[in-house]
Amino acid sequence: MDKIPRMSRLMRRHLIRLGRRSGEPQTAVRFHIVSRLGLGRSSPQVAEEIDVARSTVVRAAAHFVAEGVAGLYDKRRGNGAAKVDDAFRRSLATLLRHTPEDFGWMRPTWTRELLCLQMRRDGWPGVAVCTMGRALAHVGARLGMPKPIVLCPWPRDARKRVLAGIRRLEEHASADEPVLYSDEVDVHLNPKIGRDWMLRGHQRRIVTPGKNKKFYLAGALDVRTGRLHTTGAERKNAALFCQLLWLLASQYRRARRVHLVVDNYGIHSAHLTRDTLATLGGRIVLHFLPPYCPDANRIERVWQDFHANVTRNHRCKTMNHLLANARQYLNSYRWRCSTALSVARRAA
Repeated sequence: MDKIPRMSRLMRRHLIRLGRRSGEPQTAVRFHIVSRLGLGRSSPQVAEEIDVARSTVVRAAAHFVAEGVAGLYDKRRGNGAAKVDDAFRRSLATLLRHTPEDFGWMRPTWTRELLCLQMRRDGWPGVAVCTMGRALAHVGARLGMPKPIVLCPWPRDARKRVLAGIRRLEEHASADEPVLYSDEVDVHLNPKIGRDWMLRGHQRRIVTPGKNKKFYLAGALDVRTGRLHTTGAERKNAALFCQLLWLLASQYRRARRVHLVVDNYGIHSAHLTRDTLATLGGRIVLHFLPPYCPDANRIERVWQDFHANVTRNHRCKTMNHLLANARQYLNSYRWRCSTALSVARRAA
């Protein structure tokens, strides 16, 4: 590496100011490197101080020795206007709200190559695939998993009216009349396969038992306290739901009435369920959500957390082992939104 002569303090400060005024982080780093070398530091010392590779220090010094201050600026400054500017990124973000089929492509998902082609078709300059990747990162795009949904068959006004009534009921929840959200979840011995961090070139393998076994949990989430009540059985039928009803009746003995929000699954309106509710003397009242509205059921988030922490990519060889892990997790579960709701309720 060509040695950079010692510089005065005024010269070093001038270099740092020039780097900051450039508006380019990498250019500012190169000016900072040269200013540190001007103190008599070695390239390993400067690399450690600024936290950059030693090769970066060596290249910056070589450019400065060969071309002076001009050698530290980005050579692409004279290339004209940048192809990817704010307008390009806004158009790209708008494009990502649609699918390729909306523009006549015979493919349902976007790739970086296809985005480049569509942007060119829309009149924007052609860019390389790697440049498109940086533009996607800049707008916050990610390669994620779509969420399958089924549209509610009810009219929008009817659906909103029912959901608003349930939210009002939730806002007035109290110890005398608690409000809970209920639903069931399947537990499979065959693990649910999901994303996990892995080293490049190494794909994690999950051994499955082959013959699947199932177990079913029924849960109820108290929106006031964040407490989760669960029970389980080997069959997903009305008996499982009635078992949960009896559990809630014993847990809320002092409550005048328990409001239980459920979906439209058949076991919630079965004859056995209606008989159990009658036996309980009206202490538990069911409130039915509109069909195909899982996002309105707050316990759905609990089951998402449950799968992420227990069943996804699990390595349990027996159902008893898996259920033991499930019980340990559910017994310590506390709903993350309960505190926020309590604060909001006190403020109201």
